[in-house]
Amino acid sequence: MAKIAFILLCHKDPEAVIQQAEQLTATGDCMAIHFDASANPEFFKRIQDALGGNPNVTFATKRIKCGWGEWTLVQATLYAMEAALRDFPKATHFYMLSGDCTAIKTSEYVHDYLDEHDYDFIESFDFFESDWIKTGMKAERLIYRHFFNEREDKTKFYASYNLQKRLGLKRKIPSDIQVQIGSQWWCLRRPTVEAVMDMVRDRKDVMRFFRTTWIPDETFFQTLVRHLIPADEINTRTLTFLMFTDYGMPLVFYNDHYDMLLNQDYLFARKISPEAVELKERLGKLYATSNVEFKISGEGPSLFKFVTGRGRVGRRFANRFWETEATLGRERELMILVCKKWHVAKRFLGKIKQETNIPAIDYLFHEETTELPDLGGIQATIEKRTRHRRALIRMLFDYFQTNRMIICMDPGSIDLLHDFYNDRSITRALEIQCDYSEEYLKGHAARIGLAGEQTPEETFKRILPTIHRDIEDESDLIRDANFENYGRIREADEFGDFISPIAEFLSVSDDKARDIATTPHLFAD
Repeated sequence: MAKIAFILLCHKDPEAVIQQAEQLTATGDCMAIHFDASANPEFFKRIQDALGGNPNVTFATKRIKCGWGEWTLVQATLYAMEAALRDFPKATHFYMLSGDCTAIKTSEYVHDYLDEHDYDFIESFDFFESDWIKTGMKAERLIYRHFFNEREDKTKFYASYNLQKRLGLKRKIPSDIQVQIGSQWWCLRRPTVEAVMDMVRDRKDVMRFFRTTWIPDETFFQTLVRHLIPADEINTRTLTFLMFTDYGMPLVFYNDHYDMLLNQDYLFARKISPEAVELKERLGKLYATSNVEFKISGEGPSLFKFVTGRGRVGRRFANRFWETEATLGRERELMILVCKKWHVAKRFLGKIKQETNIPAIDYLFHEETTELPDLGGIQATIEKRTRHRRALIRMLFDYFQTNRMIICMDPGSIDLLHDFYNDRSITRALEIQCDYSEEYLKGHAARIGLAGEQTPEETFKRILPTIHRDIEDESDLIRDANFENYGRIREADEFGDFISPIAEFLSVSDDKARDIATTPHLFAD
């Protein structure tokens, strides 16, 4: 059975460190602690006094002062790993943690998971080919030497960097290694850790190189493990759940995140707020519990994106620069069928095709599989269709040799509605407002990634009202826009109320509108 040696790097909150160590070692695992040498000495003494008698706790062979982005973080980890290898000969796995990390599964679940998955869990993606780095320095992290801390002394950091650039003082990466990058929160098997420590001792050139790279905790272990271990023994994921805000800062979890954290396909999570006392207590008690069944839904990232994105709905109305001169044509008429339930709109559109000769295409801006003619590649992906939407629609008018055409659109795409209504052409729209049952909303949550097959009922109770309100908000935004030639039919209306909006939308007679309104099972889910 797996026995874990936790490698803990911390620099504050001694009571939390003590609690974390006691909880994680209570079920038979062990921990090697590096407490930052720049922190309050009284804090470290408190930790030593509380944990010194615990046989499953040891301390790094040496304490050093650590700085974000510096080699010192890697060196502190190596000191803790040395102590763990020395003092815990039966440890089979070494799991990297910070003081902000907390287990979100039971000890039983964690150990069973590691027993069943014989891998080194570490993100390790090609440094130059991957898009892991989103902003800021990339190659410059490696090819120049970094002697100063960017966060502590920007002046010296950038003066040194710019001087090396001007003088052309680029350096070569050791020829036999391919630099990798990934999260610093890994879990490695004992033979892997021993191989890494051997390489640390034997490859002085590699050590010299990484000591002056920038943010080496995202590249050092990732590179060495990939260099030493066969690819089929590496699982390029972290077992620690973490998310980042739009500003690149780690998302902080609080007391009300308990259920959501348990549902994620991870063993630990960071960052847990120091103020989330109740959350830490509940997770601490959970860790020692047996026979707990976890329902993994994994909706955390999608849920966060959904909630934070709601405030931005309808904010992107400006024309894109490549569309400022594009127009569909003054004589052309674009009819847009707006409906949240795509199957309802497609059913309605099918009836329109039967009763009229107007060319019609369903959700071309929402479904990759929408059948479209070959238009030279502009139709290949949703991204291209949306980016060049006016050009695409103009080409479809030309393809069908018509001046009238119908498309379907989701009400969430109000930016598309604004754009088409701002065109010189004639734009008409008909919104089909549906009723939404609880079962439909659950299915919708699953389709957009906010829920999974195992999402518990408690989570649904929290998110379904928000989803329903979000759908209503989309319709309200459209109504507030006061678009011309915009009609609306509702599932709750009488059949006779459908005829006039349909007739105006399609410019057909009332009799023809009545035939279209009789679409069989129009609102059936």
